[in-house]
Amino acid sequence: MPHAAPAVAGRPVPPAPGSASAALRSPVRTLRWLWPAYVTPGRPGRPTTQQELRWLYGAWLGAFALKVLGSSWDVSWHFRWLRDDLAPPHLLNSAGTVVVVALVLFSGHTGHGVDRRALRLVQAGTAVFLVAVPVDLVNHRVNGLDITSWSPSHALLYLGTAVMLAGVLRGWWLYAAPGRVRDAVALGLWLLFVENVLFPNQHQEYGVLSLRAYEAGVTTAEPQLLDFAVAQGQSPTSFMLPVPAWVHPAWLLCAGLLSLVVARRVTGLRWAATALAALYLAYRAVVWLGLEAAGFPPSVLPVALLAGAVAVDVAVTRGLPGWLAGPLVTAATYLAGALLAAAGVLPPWDWRPAAVLLTGTAFTLLWVAVETVARSRWLATWRTPLQEPAVGGAPTRPDVRDRPVT
Repeated sequence: MPHAAPAVAGRPVPPAPGSASAALRSPVRTLRWLWPAYVTPGRPGRPTTQQELRWLYGAWLGAFALKVLGSSWDVSWHFRWLRDDLAPPHLLNSAGTVVVVALVLFSGHTGHGVDRRALRLVQAGTAVFLVAVPVDLVNHRVNGLDITSWSPSHALLYLGTAVMLAGVLRGWWLYAAPGRVRDAVALGLWLLFVENVLFPNQHQEYGVLSLRAYEAGVTTAEPQLLDFAVAQGQSPTSFMLPVPAWVHPAWLLCAGLLSLVVARRVTGLRWAATALAALYLAYRAVVWLGLEAAGFPPSVLPVALLAGAVAVDVAVTRGLPGWLAGPLVTAATYLAGALLAAAGVLPPWDWRPAAVLLTGTAFTLLWVAVETVARSRWLATWRTPLQEPAVGGAPTRPDVRDRPVT
């Protein structure tokens, strides 16, 4: 096995390409081949080529893809079976988490592909997620099934994932060379972010069809799951639709569509919000078909998100201020919701004028807040690597060897 070449400009040189075929014959040989060249100590922001960035962030996309597939299956699983710590969806999600932890350790040790702030975000998000896992297990032991996506322990899981993704988004946007690849990967990461934000709403989107099937006498839930719910003193309605009717539209607007507003502002890509909403719905539709084919409960799709996303892109393109854009996007979303309700493919929404007005006002204020932050130095700071301090705390002097290769 050849040794790595000496470091050039403070950076190890990868092994010769000719050794790749032999090294890739087994995982152990692959690790021994890559370790001397890439797994060397370094500070955040060390030189990283574009090819290496694509490998690194391709691994991030793969890790989160496993987590998303596992969590999507998990919702439907819990509307059919009793909870099980080692259920296949949990194992699939855990496989993604293992890859995430490995990537965080890699970037923390080597400094590749992240600045200090991006690294702190992925480390903090991973820590919150890992703390949330045993908290959730204890919660289930104490409170039983706890199917609702809105429990505090589940909220910690979403929060940890969101913080992780914020760090990954920052690292990629800082160091990837401008172009189609950067835009495509950024949209993929933002899609994962939006999916994580909208995940709690899936409880109502599955619950409305599961309750309808139960009332029609053709329930998709196994008898042991229904018996367990009854033993906990839960009615079918409280079990399948556990939150008030105002929650679904409020979360769709103030969390889901607000995320699309931020994505549109940060990336600056035209029709980014519409593309993300369409991709999200396409993913949910594919999952729906797969779960239906496997005999698992289906869900309705939040198609109102697409109407709101189109309105977001139009408003940003036209340069409408948040105080005007917020009510227009709210109106478009509720109009789409009314059409979906008429077709019978919408979870319960609170249509009282006061509830609609309150939701629209909250969304508008949040949009104005996003505009205020975007006009401040925050957006420029987000797009600028945080310089690593020198030993002793003094600022690092710029040096071409310390800059990422773009």
